Amino acid sequence: MLKNVSWKKLSERFRELGFDGPYSGGRHLFMIKDSLKVRIPNPHAGDISKDLLAEILRQAGISKNDWNG
Repeated sequence: MLKNVSWKKLSERFRELGFDGPYSGGRHLFMIKDSLKVRIPNPHAGDISKDLLAEILRQAGISKNDWNG
């Protein structure tokens, strides 16, 4: 089950899962793993909702089980 997550926790967990970044990329930051580039929300907003987190994970090819570790 997914929960709302802070931007800091999102970026830390993505790095644990093998992504590099975040890098600046115009309007949004992004993280990279091999040839996959995943946009992530800007850090100055509030927590990332579970619905947005689910979409980011889908785009990154990360299962909910892998995310929850």
